[in-house]
Amino acid sequence: MWSWKKPATPKQETSKPASSAPSNLPANYRPEARQSAGEEAAKLDSRDAILPPRASSDPATSWVGSSLHVKGEISGEEDLLVDGSVDGRIELGDRNLTIGTTAKVMADIIAGDVVVYGEVSGNVRARGRIEVKKEASVTGDLTTPQILIEDGACFKGTIEIEKSTEEDTHKDAFPPAA
Repeated sequence: MWSWKKPATPKQETSKPASSAPSNLPANYRPEARQSAGEEAAKLDSRDAILPPRASSDPATSWVGSSLHVKGEISGEEDLLVDGSVDGRIELGDRNLTIGTTAKVMADIIAGDVVVYGEVSGNVRARGRIEVKKEASVTGDLTTPQILIEDGACFKGTIEIEKSTEEDTHKDAFPPAA
């Protein structure tokens, strides 16, 4: 009933004016206006840096990349995202620690909140809460006021629920009924 017919003669491509720039460059590209790498880097603002996945845009988030291996102690007062491997100790005070899916951490951890997507072997102490996600594996003792272990997560160790401070206890409470 319906049929598609090919045109009898193929269309000929119209010729484009010759240009020295490759076709994958923008039309306003001018090779003579190009800057050196040093000049381009000098114009970059620190907020223009490429952030790791799952990291906030807060400039106080550090990142241990998946190809990095750290042996020793990591301490500081900023959030940390670990995608590589760490052997030793991680101490972040009240800041947040995220253990990424590719991370292998063999360390004792002290932080504000700890979220585990990868593998942790060691004791974990959080002042806020510990979350063990469904693909994560944790071997060690956990001490925290709040804990969340998703279905499918592997955990071997003990859990100690600490009482939170008076301020933290009422922070999430419902307001009194009117």
